[in-house]
Amino acid sequence: MTQQTSESRWTERLGLDVNPPVFFTSAVLIAAVLLFATFFTETASSVFSTVHSSIIDGFGWFYTVSVAVYVVFIISLFFSRYGSVKLGPDDAEPDYSYTAWFAMLFSAGMGIGLLFYGVAEPVLHFTNPPVGEGGDVASARQAMQITYFHWGIHAWSIYIVVGLSLAYFAYRHDLPLTLRSALYPLIGDRIHGPIGHVVDTVAVLGTLFGVATSLGFGVTQVNAGLNYLVGIPDALWVQLTLIASITAFATISVVSGLDAGIRRLSEMNLGLGLVLAAFIFVAGPSLFLLDAFLQNTGGYLQNFVSMTFQTYAFQDGSWKSSWTLFYWGWWTSWSPFVGMFIARVSRGRTIREFIGGVLLVPTVVTLAWMTIFGESAIQMILGGNGDMITQAVNESIPTALFAFLDQYALSGVSSAIATMVIITFFITSSDSGSLVIDIITAGGRTDPPVGQRVFWAVTEGTVAAVLLVAGGLSALQTASITTALPFTAVLLIMCYGLWKGLRAERIEAQSDEPDPLPDDDPAAQMIRRDGHPETADEDRVTA
Repeated sequence: MTQQTSESRWTERLGLDVNPPVFFTSAVLIAAVLLFATFFTETASSVFSTVHSSIIDGFGWFYTVSVAVYVVFIISLFFSRYGSVKLGPDDAEPDYSYTAWFAMLFSAGMGIGLLFYGVAEPVLHFTNPPVGEGGDVASARQAMQITYFHWGIHAWSIYIVVGLSLAYFAYRHDLPLTLRSALYPLIGDRIHGPIGHVVDTVAVLGTLFGVATSLGFGVTQVNAGLNYLVGIPDALWVQLTLIASITAFATISVVSGLDAGIRRLSEMNLGLGLVLAAFIFVAGPSLFLLDAFLQNTGGYLQNFVSMTFQTYAFQDGSWKSSWTLFYWGWWTSWSPFVGMFIARVSRGRTIREFIGGVLLVPTVVTLAWMTIFGESAIQMILGGNGDMITQAVNESIPTALFAFLDQYALSGVSSAIATMVIITFFITSSDSGSLVIDIITAGGRTDPPVGQRVFWAVTEGTVAAVLLVAGGLSALQTASITTALPFTAVLLIMCYGLWKGLRAERIEAQSDEPDPLPDDDPAAQMIRRDGHPETADEDRVTA
């Protein structure tokens, strides 16, 4: 740590509170991508397409296996003896109520994507399924199961791996709130050297490009909503203007801080989203939607394992690369951001409470949302009243939601609410992302200068704008999948590091020997460090 402090002296003179290797390496790499995409736009678009295909063809199996490992690991941990371990000292209490906690993690975790794909994805799977002709009842059932698969337990398991690791090592063992801390049981104090710098830099890049992808999706849909409501042109220059404007609002929220800005916006957009969903539920086929939700959930759980390992090996793999592998890459690239954020707001909860809350509550709300919007749209199409929805989905995905809302009474009001929800999701994604990147580049310090957070908020908006110009939504998807690949390996290592840390804590607590673990074991050194919360007693750890 002495070396790191020495490296930081000259940055302090500039008013910065950063870990220089991570901050400046990340900034240079991001600048290089932006310059390349700005001055060599056509070449960049071609490169993005080639990289996307290469990763999907060569590493699709790796994504599939890795996500399966995360799910098994998290569920096993939930039912294990480690479930009662506190994320903090034994007497720690949660910083936020359940309502505020759920609102913040939900807004950070899915946000814009629910509005962007809530109608479009089920309809696309219904009309163009991976297996079968499409357009019939069987395709409708398959479409909802696939949508559940992409947005359910697997997605939140990825987030939990990062969030739980960060919360455990930071709040229980006083390590920095950065990704490198999860490697302490494996390499000890070397996390403060080059290995740790690389891990944190990869996390910064994944976070920034993952958030930029969502911002790009969000702004195209805001543009579609404004076009529907007030006739503003659906054009690239409008989208760039919107990115600049909404990034400015996000910056204001960043300056306001976590409690005054992000928490209140999260609660507001969750409330608005629930109002919109409740309106569609009440105005639509309510009883049918309840039946469909139960049946879709049953089908999802029944086919959970087979869908997890489905690679479509005996047919064209383009569908899987466009959908499932894109989602696994997107969620993985978001995992440093969402994981860090939910860790930041989850101090004082037990491991079992953390997994149960983060895995089940957002998943149930997400699947209910997809049922209300997606299943309703499919039923309109099956009933012969959904031609506008089908046309909108095929021509422009961002307009699908508004074509759907247009089938209901008070469509102007509901479309206005939807646009407001997208904007607030946009803002919370941007300010949450900038908060997380700032913490990582500051070496885990949770209160770095506000100016640094503003810098990252502006950078996120800039990246989204440049990638939108360079290659549209395809470039944004490529950015997510590309930055997710190296971090997938990091996530697997984090699983092992978390397990080793918990195991070392249990062994130390249960053993009658003074030092049951070898002195050179990094996990043992972590447990025995002075100034840490006392290790849980045997009864609590083995409960």
